[in-house]
Amino acid sequence: MVVEDGSPKSPEAKLGLEVEDLWDIQEPQLSPTEKLNACFESIPVSEFPQASSSQVIEIKSDASLGEAVQLLSQNKILSAPVVDVDAPEDASWLDRYLGIVEFAGIVVWILHQSEKKAGLEGIDAAEVFAKALQESTGPAVAAAASGMSSPRYRSSQPGSPKTDGNFFESLTSSDFYKNTKVKDISGSFRWAPFLALQPSNSFLTMLLLLSKYRMKSIPVVDLGDRKIDNIITQPAVIHMLEECADLQWFKSWGSKKLHELGLPYMKNNRIIKVDEDEPVLQAFRIMQEKGVGGVPVVASGGNKAVGNISIRDIQFLLIAPKIYKDYRSITAKNFLTAVKNYLEENKKESPLMSSMITCKKDDTLKDVIMKLDSMKIHRIYVVDGEGNLEGLITLRDIISKIVHEPRGYFGDFFDGILPIPQTSRV
Repeated sequence: MVVEDGSPKSPEAKLGLEVEDLWDIQEPQLSPTEKLNACFESIPVSEFPQASSSQVIEIKSDASLGEAVQLLSQNKILSAPVVDVDAPEDASWLDRYLGIVEFAGIVVWILHQSEKKAGLEGIDAAEVFAKALQESTGPAVAAAASGMSSPRYRSSQPGSPKTDGNFFESLTSSDFYKNTKVKDISGSFRWAPFLALQPSNSFLTMLLLLSKYRMKSIPVVDLGDRKIDNIITQPAVIHMLEECADLQWFKSWGSKKLHELGLPYMKNNRIIKVDEDEPVLQAFRIMQEKGVGGVPVVASGGNKAVGNISIRDIQFLLIAPKIYKDYRSITAKNFLTAVKNYLEENKKESPLMSSMITCKKDDTLKDVIMKLDSMKIHRIYVVDGEGNLEGLITLRDIISKIVHEPRGYFGDFFDGILPIPQTSRV
């Protein structure tokens, strides 16, 4: 966005004007996408604005799981790099960091750690996990654990155990939870330690990694300082696009309606969703199994969206377990109600405080980006006039409409990336 005297009022707007200048000198025979590819290839990621805190949030490897959850929640972030406290001062960045810990990884580790330690095969991890909890939480809570997290669970099965309202309060007060350190869950980290960019890498590389290669966030590592300088997140890219929405280069896409752009790619029959009466842990399990960042909650027996649960919302099961104590079972509907009440009482902001964030096929791409930026989210559901789901649009879809991967673009880029650990559950 630009103020009246013509100067940009934000770093993102300044960046947008730089793209505008580059756009104007591109060869006229190039398509809009080819022009934008060339523009973004000319801009290094070192120019991407720093996170609002101006400091990268890091978690020490000897922090407890509880401390990690609190730090992620307080800073409103989905993940953070883990610093190895035992690494020497002159360690390279590869040795300084153990990986990136996420809300999803914390929960997955809790449900699988007992299975790994016991070395048991063919036994449900949740059943072993429940046994490990019995000493500190009692058989009732252990039974709830087995019922809520078994991969064999299906809500259609009559008489399936459900998670009672006391389960997470008991879990978070147990020694099992309190004594576990972040370094103990290194097997659940996405990369070893993680995929990172150098400051000289281009914007185009960053955008393609976030879209086609499905990365959630990208650390930028200064090899000289051996540390992370910045972490580029999906909401940060959405904000950059919002600040550029009125610039000429963006109008080629921003002024078009979604259906004119062929969006949404993902139609209703492919959307992964949960019924409002299903246990909320089913929603989080589905996200982990399918590799998605959120799922819509639909009214029982229908297709009308009544809410959305994202992977970051798992924090509310861990930082505020007492809010569910009056429920006989924590269904998706009960979860949404309890969390909204908790946020209102504590005057905290969250996308869960608002009604379902949706759009229509006749909305423009600019309309969608404005909505996404206002709520600091990166996915939005398309609904019809009755509120029934018609599709899903993510930042990845938006990026795929404005840039493309040139043939052979990455070359041997991924050759130096350490593989995902075999112990990874994420």
